[in-house]
Amino acid sequence: MLQVFSSAWPLLLGLLLLMVGNGMQGTLLGLRGAYEGFGTFEMSIVMSAYFLGFLGGSRMAPEMIRRVGHVRVFAALASMVSAVLILYPAIADPWAWTVGRVAIGFCFSAVYVTAESWLNNTTTNETRGQALSLYMLVQIFGLVAAQGLVNVSDVGGYLLFVIPSVLVSLSFAPILLSINPTPAFDRTKPMTLRQLYNISPLGCVGMFLLGGAFAAQFGMASVFGTEAGLNTAQISVFISVFFAAALVVQFPIGWLSDRMDRRLLIVVLATIGVLGAILGMLVGNHFVLLLVSASLIGGVTNPLYALLLAYTNDYLETEDMAAASGGLVFINGFGAIAGPVITGWLMSQFGPNAFFLIIGVLLAALVGYAAYRMTVRSAPSREDYNSYAPVYATATQLAVETALEESHANPVEEK
Repeated sequence: MLQVFSSAWPLLLGLLLLMVGNGMQGTLLGLRGAYEGFGTFEMSIVMSAYFLGFLGGSRMAPEMIRRVGHVRVFAALASMVSAVLILYPAIADPWAWTVGRVAIGFCFSAVYVTAESWLNNTTTNETRGQALSLYMLVQIFGLVAAQGLVNVSDVGGYLLFVIPSVLVSLSFAPILLSINPTPAFDRTKPMTLRQLYNISPLGCVGMFLLGGAFAAQFGMASVFGTEAGLNTAQISVFISVFFAAALVVQFPIGWLSDRMDRRLLIVVLATIGVLGAILGMLVGNHFVLLLVSASLIGGVTNPLYALLLAYTNDYLETEDMAAASGGLVFINGFGAIAGPVITGWLMSQFGPNAFFLIIGVLLAALVGYAAYRMTVRSAPSREDYNSYAPVYATATQLAVETALEESHANPVEEK
């Protein structure tokens, strides 16, 4: 892993700065929206807009890169991200923020695809799994670090918007000055969503449900915190716990997934998430118990994403992986667009506890559907198992494709 880090540290540093900037703007908007007097449902539209833009960027970025090249795409879109971050406090209007979030989601997605393709090009078949693990660690560390930076100034001022703008601008340097050559993008053989569903119904349904649950968590946690009466420091810790818990349990869950029926593990993890959501609804604004709830939910939602990918991958042929990755990311993104909107509407009708309600309902639906699939389809044999590859729930199509290929190249029996 040290060898991978030594060759790819400029790219990893740039990605870290991007993740910190992205993590800050998500939390900051929830806090600033309350300061500006925006309603809960209005903020849910703003938060959902990011996932709409992210989904569009993930699908359009490869064609953009093929046309004008990595450097131009990265520089143009990262510059736009930096500009939008500065404009948020200057135009305090929920509809203007919604447009900005669509733009920033699109740009971040395309920027991630660009940076990930460079990172992927620096590795060999032997080191790709280590690079994927490092990438996941950088993502989560960046999101956790971002929550600490939210506390450095007053949420009603400009400085907290300047910081992520500067960080995104600084991310240009290590990535664009990297000596690694830019890779080529191959065109992907198409696969319809119906074909993907026929291959893995649980993978498709699970990705949709998990997209809604994760987006509610990622987009609305800061809005919940303000509605529940938490202060800025408490909200930043609350959000950090979601991501830190995922980091702690990701690899133990991966070890288990390679040694048991993955559907059973999906049922167990999703049930833990439901219990965490129930706890969150019962404890009010008791801060310590809210952290326990966040750790239970965050500790399963991110590993479930990688687990559903691993399960689907057990039924894929090598030549179908690129197309399948695009379909899975699209399904997950479609669920992610709906998640914050539904959560915001429920919170506006029933109060902040609806934040946990929608997460619990979506995870309970995953429990039920996974249990049902266990009754109608046999588990693949251990000889057909491909290894679990850690990947974060905000991954682009390129990262998902890399994870599928890496796990397929390392079947469990060869470990």
